[in-house]
Amino acid sequence: MKQWIVDETQQNERIDKVIVSLHGDTSRTHVQKWIQDGHVKVNNQLVKANYKVQEEDTIELEEPEVQSTEIKAENIPLDVVYEDQDVIVVNKPRGMVVHPAPGHYTGTLVHALLYHCHDLSGINGEARPGIVHRIDKDTSGLIVAAKNDHAHEHLSQQLMNKTTIRHYKAIVHGVLSHKKGTIDAPIGRDQKDRQKMAVTDKNSKPAVTHFTLEETFQAYSYVTCELETGRTHQIRVHFHYIEHPLAGDPKYGYKKTLPIEGQALHAETLGFVHPRTGEDCLFTAPLPSDMVELLEDLRKQD
Repeated sequence: MKQWIVDETQQNERIDKVIVSLHGDTSRTHVQKWIQDGHVKVNNQLVKANYKVQEEDTIELEEPEVQSTEIKAENIPLDVVYEDQDVIVVNKPRGMVVHPAPGHYTGTLVHALLYHCHDLSGINGEARPGIVHRIDKDTSGLIVAAKNDHAHEHLSQQLMNKTTIRHYKAIVHGVLSHKKGTIDAPIGRDQKDRQKMAVTDKNSKPAVTHFTLEETFQAYSYVTCELETGRTHQIRVHFHYIEHPLAGDPKYGYKKTLPIEGQALHAETLGFVHPRTGEDCLFTAPLPSDMVELLEDLRKQD
């Protein structure tokens, strides 16, 4: 156990910032996880990360043991769009799960990354090494993983500050009535079905999706979506909410739909500031063949 006494120079500082300065060998994200998991006490009481310390406070840190990952690397081909010593950007295929979860203990993007990289950030724990954000199993497209904790923390902060660029292409049911629009509706766990998310004012978080209509067909629309926030299933939930669910969506869509395995959604563009160089990075991934074929068929029918 590590213990410190707060002095007057640290008065009214957040507990997470104080521990980072005192510990000297960890990131703020790590410290916040320790606080969340109950490894930090002030005056023998558990506190939250935003607690403001007072002079003479006694801080105690029971640093958790580092657990080695039990996930085995798997030689799974990756479509690597960009890679350097800090980050790797991958074009994930539809059908691949991002990280291990019940029912998906092998064949995930994490298993493939462990084989390909050998060096990933440990901030998100042994089940999600390197994973900064995620996209759904049946959504294709760009995802960035961090190779070290500095890169992970930097990228996570950009997501929190809403400065990353994330554009998606989607095919939705119905003909949208507006060329451009914004869906600003909070998302939380569906009270009737815990496996789903929903637009709700109960235990929800703000969620904002901007969209641009690219093309219309007899019964479908092709749109570009820009995420301002990144809630679970956000685009799928928002378009279900405005009664234009994504084609092929098994959870939020219609049974009568287009012939595609999973929702017609592709993470096309990803942009962020490089955590080491400070340069603007912008990557694009072409539409997968199944969505290209759907669009060609819809054009022929018009």
